[in-house]
Amino acid sequence: MKINLKKALFMLTGTFLVAFGTYFFLAPNHIAAGGTSGIAIIINAVFPNLPIGLLMMGMEVILFTLGVIIIGPVFGGKTIFCSFFISALILLLEKIYPHIKPFSSDILVQLIFGILICGMGMGIVFNTGASTGGTDIIAKIINKYTKISIGKSVLIADITVTIIATIVLGVNKGLYAILGVILNSTIIDKVIISLNSYKQVSIISNSGKSIQDFIINELERSATIYYAKGAYREDKKEVIITILNRKQLLKLKEYIKKLDNRAFITVNDINEVLGEGFSNTI
Repeated sequence: MKINLKKALFMLTGTFLVAFGTYFFLAPNHIAAGGTSGIAIIINAVFPNLPIGLLMMGMEVILFTLGVIIIGPVFGGKTIFCSFFISALILLLEKIYPHIKPFSSDILVQLIFGILICGMGMGIVFNTGASTGGTDIIAKIINKYTKISIGKSVLIADITVTIIATIVLGVNKGLYAILGVILNSTIIDKVIISLNSYKQVSIISNSGKSIQDFIINELERSATIYYAKGAYREDKKEVIITILNRKQLLKLKEYIKKLDNRAFITVNDINEVLGEGFSNTI
């Protein structure tokens, strides 16, 4: 239940960021940086009376059905929650802040802020095993069958939208859209990597048993024990190796500092961990 609640909070945070960035930064400048939001922005630019949120909802139904059939109902359930929540948020924002205008005349700055916010949100959502719907479902399908990273898959799926944006909205807006798609794919990959980064910790200490107990009982992680011989004294050493997230590492460092301030500790960055207790995808 704790894990499900945590994932739900992450999904809510991610979807809010996507809706916020789209409505306040991308839509007012008619920057169609991919996705159903991009398609909706293009249609809205031609037919202003058609609400962006409503257009997005219509497209989501078709692509959601495709996602359920190809990827599965669990992914589909999470995606429909995220996609319709984004559409509903944008509809709500349209009611609260109608006829929103650009914050400034500098489109590039607004593009960067909008894509940064949306990319972070999409990365968070993808990391929960869902998607924000629309062309992101196509990206998830590409990722599943080709193992191309999510960010690059989004780039492949959205490049068509940016080409249409160039034709409908003009070369300048189209070029901004292409830049936005490239930035978006990069940010998504960076966010996913940062959310899944761990630390590999190696510890040599005279209080090895206490440290092992702390890792297992307090941090709820396991560890691997190696035996090595010290080069200076040629004495037998016990090396404890474990993989932790940042929060767990801070707790372990504080504990070891109080227990044995002469302990030898090395820490390495790990970008991906597969197996029991971590990702189940191998």
